[in-house]
Amino acid sequence: MEVASTVAEMRAIRRAFTGDVGFVPTLGYLHDGHFSLVRAAKEQNEHTVASIFVNPTQFNSPDDFERYPRDDEGDLAQLRGQGVDAVFMPSAGEMYSYDPLTSVDVGEITERLEGEHRPGHFRGVATVVAKLLNVVQPTRAYFGRKDAQQLVVIRRMVRDLHMGVEIVAMTTIREADGLAMSSRNARLSAAEREAALVLSKALRLAAQRWQGGERSGARIRDELQALISGEQRARVDYVSVADTETLEELDSIEGEVLVSLAVHIGEVRLIDNITLPSQMKELL
Repeated sequence: MEVASTVAEMRAIRRAFTGDVGFVPTLGYLHDGHFSLVRAAKEQNEHTVASIFVNPTQFNSPDDFERYPRDDEGDLAQLRGQGVDAVFMPSAGEMYSYDPLTSVDVGEITERLEGEHRPGHFRGVATVVAKLLNVVQPTRAYFGRKDAQQLVVIRRMVRDLHMGVEIVAMTTIREADGLAMSSRNARLSAAEREAALVLSKALRLAAQRWQGGERSGARIRDELQALISGEQRARVDYVSVADTETLEELDSIEGEVLVSLAVHIGEVRLIDNITLPSQMKELL
């Protein structure tokens, strides 16, 4: 497995590849959710590249950036064991080696949900993903559905800018008790870890209410808000029942709908979501 720390090194590795290239961009501190993306990339492409880069421009708080868990050596060992061909592992100085004037703004879909609570977050995400796609030049790039709004934003950016890469969305990987896997879970205490189950419980309630015939977005939002508010360690940023492409809140549900949550458990902010009805079986 080759490890590139500079843009020039990664481009040289990419030029040597023949055939399709699958790309898995990550912030590191890898878990089984990331490895499910790696396995899909290996199955569908001749070559697989991963990146490890904790992107400072997508964090709203310097403290959150500093607290983000890191294990570079462990990550590299696991990616080597997964049979990844190359890892792009740049420094912040390499990715932002001068004061850039260019950024990527994907418009109004970045202003809702996460964007409302984390101003500038998606400008940082879209810009760094555009940079990574430009450097790696993959055939396909793999993203988990847990970051649902990120997936919507990246798909729109790739389509609008004619980037020519296929964006592959993969199922959220969950622990046995339903908690969505996340690198941030490592920061939860035992009691907070138990409290965090309220997110998947709320999504399960949404699936049950939809299955039972409920089509009022307002009623589903209210019921989920009430359930989460009953957990004393939880503080809600948002509960959303929205269109899967525009992310506009829905009063009346017709067709598929994205139900998403952002909840603070102690000092750790967690997100989760489900698309109804297509992902209903994942939680029922």
